[in-house]
Amino acid sequence: MRLEDLFARARFFSGQDAPADHHAALLSLFDISDVAERSDLKTDVLQELGRQKQLLGPLRSNPQIDHDALRGLLAEIDAVSAQLLAQAGKSGAHLRDNEWLMAIKQRSSIPGGVCEFDLPAYHHWLQQDAGARRNDLAGCIEPFEPIRAAAAIVLRLLRENGRGSRHIAYRGVFQLMLTTTKVAQLLRLSLPRDVPCVPEISANKYALNIRFLGVAGMDRGAVFDRDVEFELMFCNL
Repeated sequence: MRLEDLFARARFFSGQDAPADHHAALLSLFDISDVAERSDLKTDVLQELGRQKQLLGPLRSNPQIDHDALRGLLAEIDAVSAQLLAQAGKSGAHLRDNEWLMAIKQRSSIPGGVCEFDLPAYHHWLQQDAGARRNDLAGCIEPFEPIRAAAAIVLRLLRENGRGSRHIAYRGVFQLMLTTTKVAQLLRLSLPRDVPCVPEISANKYALNIRFLGVAGMDRGAVFDRDVEFELMFCNL
């Protein structure tokens, strides 16, 4: 999910024109590289895609299944798996092998470390044509595409594999005792946009606790002093 957020940020900023936007895109790419360089990430994602393919395959004989959608999903899994297998080494190696980019990354960890007098070549690049910069950024993002697509498939399947139930947090507080049927890899909580509060969730193997905190501007606020209706979904692959 962190990768999903970082990819969305990198894509948004790289599609803009301003130098400040493209600087933000590069910072997101550096974060993606740090997260994606885990040696076990590609292996874990490939194993999960393979497991999902095995689970989905027998559904071809189920007449209640949308076979076009199933074929499309299986083809998507095959294509992304092949792209991941074709990539040698860790994700993000193309960034780490670029001395120019690594100099920017190193300086960006220092407050105010990417001023013009620190990185004149970088600021020269930032003053180039916006289209040229977008092409350079696209070239940096493209090698990450297989891991982004693979994570997107897994997250989509996880988020869609659950059943929602309606609940009420009385005066902003809700507790649910957990059983073996309520074990989840992902918990999804939905509430109306016009309710001025956010959920704070904690759990252990016995109970799920949710507090809804009232928010106003940049103030974190206290426990919301009204009943809150919300939907809860336990999701599992």
